[in-house]
Amino acid sequence: MSFRLFLKEHAAYVIFQLIMVIFIMSLYWLDGFRNIDTGIYSFVISTLLILSFLFGRYVKRYTFYHKVLSQPKHMEAALQRDGKSPEQLQVEKYLHGFYRLYQNEVEALYANQNRHLQFMNQWVHQMKTPLSVAELLLQEDGDLDKKSMQEEIDRLKRGLDSVLINARLDTFEQDMQIEQVQLKTLVSEVVSENKRLFITHHVYPVISIDEKFIVPTDAKWMRFVIGQFITNAVKYTFEEGKKVHIHATCQQGQVLLSIQDEGIGIPATDLPRVMKAFFTGENGRKTGESTGMGLYLANEICEKLGHKMSIMSEQGKGTVVSVLFQHHEVTERGESEDDHFENG
Repeated sequence: MSFRLFLKEHAAYVIFQLIMVIFIMSLYWLDGFRNIDTGIYSFVISTLLILSFLFGRYVKRYTFYHKVLSQPKHMEAALQRDGKSPEQLQVEKYLHGFYRLYQNEVEALYANQNRHLQFMNQWVHQMKTPLSVAELLLQEDGDLDKKSMQEEIDRLKRGLDSVLINARLDTFEQDMQIEQVQLKTLVSEVVSENKRLFITHHVYPVISIDEKFIVPTDAKWMRFVIGQFITNAVKYTFEEGKKVHIHATCQQGQVLLSIQDEGIGIPATDLPRVMKAFFTGENGRKTGESTGMGLYLANEICEKLGHKMSIMSEQGKGTVVSVLFQHHEVTERGESEDDHFENG
């Protein structure tokens, strides 16, 4: 097999050499040279030299031919170094680079699959709680407690949103649309969507964002990010009557959006890891409702949008989660006022 491959590779070379020998002999013949013995001798010597050259080349390339003709049993076979010629060495160098690229893509694929699988397992486990509560509410005699039922439905909706965001994160670029967004309007819409959450926990939002702040972002993705911050702020505020302050400031031409709660705060030992996937920490174990994916997804989205997310917290005093927007626009739309709604 290796010799057949060698012949296929050098067939054109052999034919070219034979044509060259015949051409030279023809020139001598046309020039009046008629010594047949000398012509035959020259032809035989040329053929022997060509065959000797090809034999040496075959011996030198035999190991390489044997490698490329054998059936590979594992990917590491591409890392073997059997080349002798500059061409073979360059091909092996290319294959090594190709193997590293393949390995990185496979590792990234496995990491994504494991992340999706682990998240789905945790999510399914957590969704059993609101479903069980809803089932118990339906089995109770008397009028249905619509308020409690709505709370469980809201929990299911937030869980579904997290699953959809996690599933679409791998194709983020295809679904991203950057536009100029008025920050106060966006935040107000998210707060309104979470109105029942605030009322249930007796926690009140205070919005202090100037209407002139226009930031370049994707409103749909940022709505999830801000919603995640608000959900965490309310969920980890156990005392009634506390507030969640949402404000924005301009720092060196950049807008900094901050969401500050008055909750239990994050332990200093947990703070460096809160944005890692599946990290629940001490607070997550207290509530038993954390998947450890909320802040991870929020941070991933911010990075893809070109925003910078940061967290500051002090245990027992609250947490501040901030997003830094770059290259914002300022319009003259008047000054902002603190907005809040209360449990009526």
